[in-house]
Order: sequence, then structure tokens, then C-alpha cells
Amino acid sequence: MRKRLNNELERKSITEFKESDKTPIIIVLDNVRSLNNVGSVFRTSDAFLLEAIYLCGITGCPPNKEIQKTALGATESVTWKYFKTTLEAIEELKRNNYSVYSIEQAEKAVLLNDFIPSISRKLAVIFGNEVKGVDQEVIDNSNGVIEIPQVGTKHSLNISVSVGIVIWDVFNKLK
Repeated sequence: MRKRLNNELERKSITEFKESDKTPIIIVLDNVRSLNNVGSVFRTSDAFLLEAIYLCGITGCPPNKEIQKTALGATESVTWKYFKTTLEAIEELKRNNYSVYSIEQAEKAVLLNDFIPSISRKLAVIFGNEVKGVDQEVIDNSNGVIEIPQVGTKHSLNISVSVGIVIWDVFNKLK
């Protein structure tokens, strides 16, 4: 086995990325503090050709060198939009016929491994603040809650890890 060289990876140019059919998922960041986490979310969104990222509240926006450090240029390929509040983002998503799910540990949440995304509606997934999680009012305005099963002592994952797990799982279910 030989590790492939960068020029063998068939990477899309930014123009090709922008023109490609997107995976029908929008990531919504609800008051995410860490600019490194925001950059990581951009990179994951690029890797899976996601439709967009919605940055809400105190979540940092490009251009920003701390975001860029982990995004590695993905802020140029992935479409993003800023909203003053996450509720404003949810209103727009619902007007555009998206199913909106918060990623959180909550009563009556569906476990990620049991979640079946609709192939007839686009999906928006909301990830919350590193300390407080997804705001309760945001959960109340979501169509549902998805929980990542965890069996250790912490029951807490870094947001960028959570995004990677959820997007990988849903991406595979949609394909």
C-alpha cells in the first residue's frame, strides 16, 4: 500500500466545488465560541460538499485568521451566511422546507444510529455552544433532536467531533 500524493486525490477546484451538486445539508452553529471549531466545521463541510453553514449569534465569521488556521481555505469554497440569532436562521430554513434538527442530549431525542433522514426534504442540523450546548428555545423550535450515543463518563464531545460524526453518518444514509 502506498500513500497517495496530493495530485492523485482528484480535488475539486473552488469553481468546480461551487458548481457541484451539494449534499442537501446545512450546518447551523448556535453561538459557537471557538474560532478553531468554526474553521473545523468549514473543513468538514467542504469534505462532504455540504450546501452551506449558517453562523449565528456570537459565532465568528470569515475572514478571520483563527478560523482560517483550521479551515485551510474551506471558507472560500463553502457557502456561509450570518444570522443575528439562531431562531432567525430556523425561520428561514423552515420557509425553505428544511427539516431542522438540534444535536443535543434531550428527552425524546432520536439516537443518531436510529435517525433516518428524509430523501424528500433537505436537512439542517444545529450544533450548540461548547459549554451550554444548543439553547432550549432553539430546541423548542426544531423539528426534532438527534443524540449521539455515548457510553463513557463525560457524555460530551467537542463540537467539531460531533459535526464530523453526524455528517459522516447522515451522508452515508443519504447515499
